[in-house]
Amino acid sequence: MTGRRLTSLLAYLTTAAAGASLLTGCGVIPGATGGSREPVTVMTWAPDGTRATNMPGMPAMAQAYARWVNAKGGIDGHQLRVLTCNEENSPSGASACARRAVRENVTAVVGSYSQHGRAFMAPLEAAGIPYIGGYGISEDEFTSHLSYPVNGGQASLVAGHGMQLAESCRRVSLVRPDTVAGDRLPELLNSGLQRGQHRTATDIPAVEDAGEYSEQAGQARERAGRDKGCVAAVLGERTQTFFDSFRRLPESDAEVRISSVLGSVGQPLVDRSGGSRSPFEGALVTGWYPDAGDPRWNPMRKVIQQQAFEDTRIDPADAGVQTTWIAYTVFAQVVKAVGTDEINARHVARALDGGVKVDTGGLTPPLRWRYEDMLGATGLARVVNPEVTFQVVRQGRLVAQRPGFVNVGETVRTAP
Repeated sequence: MTGRRLTSLLAYLTTAAAGASLLTGCGVIPGATGGSREPVTVMTWAPDGTRATNMPGMPAMAQAYARWVNAKGGIDGHQLRVLTCNEENSPSGASACARRAVRENVTAVVGSYSQHGRAFMAPLEAAGIPYIGGYGISEDEFTSHLSYPVNGGQASLVAGHGMQLAESCRRVSLVRPDTVAGDRLPELLNSGLQRGQHRTATDIPAVEDAGEYSEQAGQARERAGRDKGCVAAVLGERTQTFFDSFRRLPESDAEVRISSVLGSVGQPLVDRSGGSRSPFEGALVTGWYPDAGDPRWNPMRKVIQQQAFEDTRIDPADAGVQTTWIAYTVFAQVVKAVGTDEINARHVARALDGGVKVDTGGLTPPLRWRYEDMLGATGLARVVNPEVTFQVVRQGRLVAQRPGFVNVGETVRTAP
């Protein structure tokens, strides 16, 4: 063989090998037929390092999910690229994250947290980018035509909490943020309480990022009364600060039970405050999903163990982490339903609007976002999952107070 022919043959083999490597990097599943499928880019945002509620586990869970699914060949042959953004608990931070999502041409924003719906939804709507499985803290998540919630938001938690407290409490004090989002919470709690023919709770607004809450704690205990009184605090990350102030109140002979909703109180907080010796022992808690010890969470726990075992930001008992897992479960099934080599935002929104039905393994009811599946309540029109769970802290663990889900759709719908 001449030197020229040998050189040509080596060049051909080198080019072929490089091409095979590139195809593998694009996420082609071994043995699959046809060409490589385009990667899919999404974004997950949440606040981190702020004085109010922080949710660093949500972007961390999104990244762990991407590592896991890409190790298996991607979603239906599409490698998943996850961008993260610190929303900073501010309108400007939320808007900046949304504008970056538009610049990066993401297919969807998935499993994110922000109280500032007006700041982030407008840029997403202008670009046609769907918002899938937000935490459920802003009203815009339940009104925008491009939002696809996986839970009933804080509204369903608080309305459900009223129903839960109606079974155990004669008088209730509600400590909640003195914010626009917090202003509706008393109405929702009262709607649930009145299902049990209770009178309205005492409303105690409080600064969201205060360093202590002695005044509000004393007022809450006094108004709860001495006989089967309950103090409910819904202050997000500052709920622990409130109950620290509550615990330091002078001794009283009043028997007052404490309570909250998931996201303000959860297993990580119970663990940090002493487990079975925690002041939260016996506390009533309303959640969206099964308790953290339920075996239906095992697939998520396996992914965390495989891909993020040493990442202290991710706690499988955290409601933000759980919501992110469910949101990515939804996104993966939608991508598979679309089934094309290239996936864009328009494809995803069209599939969701067209009635793709998502199975979350029992962590929620089956989810579908057709018009007829939606709750249609004022400010909560997009809710398709109005179910909650009643939980209680027993021996330091959040466990089911009653089995199964409780539908609070009618309670939310009739709230003022």
